[in-house]
Amino acid sequence: MRTTCKFCWALTTTLVVGVLFVGAWYFVRGNVTEGDDGRTSILLTTGERDFVLTEMRGLLEAVEVITFELSEENMDGAAAAARSVGMGSAGGEPVTLIAKLPLEFKKLGMATHNAFDALATEAEDMGDGSVVLGQLSGILTNCTSCHAGYRFDIAE
Repeated sequence: MRTTCKFCWALTTTLVVGVLFVGAWYFVRGNVTEGDDGRTSILLTTGERDFVLTEMRGLLEAVEVITFELSEENMDGAAAAARSVGMGSAGGEPVTLIAKLPLEFKKLGMATHNAFDALATEAEDMGDGSVVLGQLSGILTNCTSCHAGYRFDIAE
């Protein structure tokens, strides 16, 4: 009886460790393949792809507003637009979607949201348009890096 119990515990432990390893590997790697254009293709459902693209459009719309507000020397408006896409806007993503995104993509996304918060703080506290514009340039570097490295395809 004791041998059977030890075997069951060993088998259960091995299965749990295996599932955790596969889950962690999937969380880091995501659901990806090499795209035919050299970029990493992230494989999503249609709804997940639409969700991500809607969020990206929101980021671009914020850049548009920030640029306009800077041209008007309206730091409060620039700060509000940046804050609207900062870390406060992150976190509504479905867990299934998050699991499919590779770790580097997730890191770049969080860095971008954080950079919008930093831009908002700079605009609110210092109000130097040239510094804020420099920060916006850094954010756009994140955007172009992401678009150069990743694309979204529908999982079959």
